[in-house]
Amino acid sequence: MTISIRPATSSDAPALSHICLVTGNAGTTAEHLHNLPEMLGLVYAVPYVNAASTWGFVLVDQDDEGEKVVGYTLGAIDTRAFEKSEEEMWWPALRAEYSPYLPPDSGEPSTDSAHPTPTEADMRIIRHFLSPPAAPAACVSYSTAHLHIDILPAYQRRGLGRQLIDRAIQHMRNAGLHAVWLGMDTKNVQARIFYERLGFSNIEGAPEGVVGLRFVDWKG
Repeated sequence: MTISIRPATSSDAPALSHICLVTGNAGTTAEHLHNLPEMLGLVYAVPYVNAASTWGFVLVDQDDEGEKVVGYTLGAIDTRAFEKSEEEMWWPALRAEYSPYLPPDSGEPSTDSAHPTPTEADMRIIRHFLSPPAAPAACVSYSTAHLHIDILPAYQRRGLGRQLIDRAIQHMRNAGLHAVWLGMDTKNVQARIFYERLGFSNIEGAPEGVVGLRFVDWKG
């Protein structure tokens, strides 16, 4: 077993989506919350190997049978440019694909037998497709760049998250950036402890659960 880090590609999308799902409930699996298991990944993972102004790195476990993607860090160099790209080339197709779940002039999930019945968690994501919120101004003022990171539970607490973020910081520094921010589930206490150990801290004026890192404060 050899662990390595390489750039993410669009062919990694299924693995990214799976990892996003099984870590998507405050760090634990969200599989039981979704009848449409692709939902979380379509917002928080897969766009970063499709839209503009993005970057990504994956954690790979390599053995004689091939490689397995076991974690990732994904982000945008320019959050506003990323949002614009999503609006132009990402959300329209998803709105069309998932419109059967939310009929016109109705806030209730569709019960069409041709489709799985969406859960409330699914419906929140579908509403996100329809009207994606812009990143808070305080966050973008802090840095144009943001990131996400998720690792399969079996590979956590081994220093691999630190390695992933270090690789991301190298990339962002080379792009001329000096800071980055991320949002986390406020119920994920272990994530907050992890980020604080690495030098992340609260951003003035940002929503609860958002933390930022000045690269001069990086403790990698």
